[in-house]
Amino acid sequence: MPDNTHARLFDTHQLGPATLRNRTVLAPMTRVSAEPDGTVSERIKEYYRVFAAGGFAALITEGLYIDTEHSPGYFGQPGIATDAQVQSWRKVTDAVHDESSTVIAQLMHAGPQAQGNPFGLGPIGPTEKPARGEQLPFYGGSGPYPTPSAVTADDIGRIRQAFVDSALRAREAGFDGVELHGANGYLLDAFLTDYLNDRDDQYGGSPRNRVRLTVEICDAVREAVGEDFVVGVRLSQGKVSDHAHKWIGGADEAEVIFTELATTTVDYVHTTEPVASAPAFEGDPRSLAMLAGQFTNATIIANGSINTPDEASSLLDRSRADLVALAKPALANRDWPERVRTDAPLNDPLVPLEGGLADIEDWEVNADSLLNNGDSAR
Repeated sequence: MPDNTHARLFDTHQLGPATLRNRTVLAPMTRVSAEPDGTVSERIKEYYRVFAAGGFAALITEGLYIDTEHSPGYFGQPGIATDAQVQSWRKVTDAVHDESSTVIAQLMHAGPQAQGNPFGLGPIGPTEKPARGEQLPFYGGSGPYPTPSAVTADDIGRIRQAFVDSALRAREAGFDGVELHGANGYLLDAFLTDYLNDRDDQYGGSPRNRVRLTVEICDAVREAVGEDFVVGVRLSQGKVSDHAHKWIGGADEAEVIFTELATTTVDYVHTTEPVASAPAFEGDPRSLAMLAGQFTNATIIANGSINTPDEASSLLDRSRADLVALAKPALANRDWPERVRTDAPLNDPLVPLEGGLADIEDWEVNADSLLNNGDSAR
């Protein structure tokens, strides 16, 4: 490395049982390019392999649906719900490991933001309240989100078990860990959201009750996979359908949420905001990553408009983040860590497509379309 300006980015980090060679993570980015049966192709293997070869210490996959019922969010989404899907992911995990990187499967239940289900089932949510806003055209949807069916007590048990079963399948597929998708308006985040969750049972009402399902799933997955497998959880305030949303209780609510997660044994908390370093709430200087670091003992991954090495280094130095997750800059520079390490020039982050990507920043990105490199999204 020519100088020490960004040396901290290249410190190793112990993420549960995994030793990461540096502090850079590939953020989860939706590709909408799986086969109709939810398996992944050689093309997707190469997509992940190249980021590993470019120096990213850990890769978090796009959201994988966890059952063959209500969890899929859109057509073209990969799954981790069938034996065929497990087999197809093995070539990906092998390729990433051959490049000395860690690979983590993001486990996702779309909940009320489901736009297309290959199994023909409709969406479910905490209550019969649809997600705000309009479906996203680049996920194949149009018009308002449909009204979901309310999750029953029996459904909660099935959902919890689906996360557990998919985590075990991810381990079988060769992944080093799983990330529970509790962000961006999908099912676990919908339970956390005051205007989508007015249940009168132990999963509704107070912030402690609304985060209860996420906490229970963190505990259940850890019990199933053991201590030698990474378990993380991703949280956000904004959603695909409501990017400006803020937790209604502000920093006090954040304290409750993160304190409850601190009772689990998750290895990391992954916070995603439009700008990772920005204050999470008006009148309080702390970012969401800082609040997560203050109230949990887990590794903190920060994501959101981290466009330059200076911004990444600053998050590590000042915002209590341990790792930084990159999206658009990684798409523009698949070898971003290696370029920074050698002081090589960086391409500018890619300009989002018209029609919604600018609204959701780094949260959900159709990577092939953004790259515009001749490799079609399908």
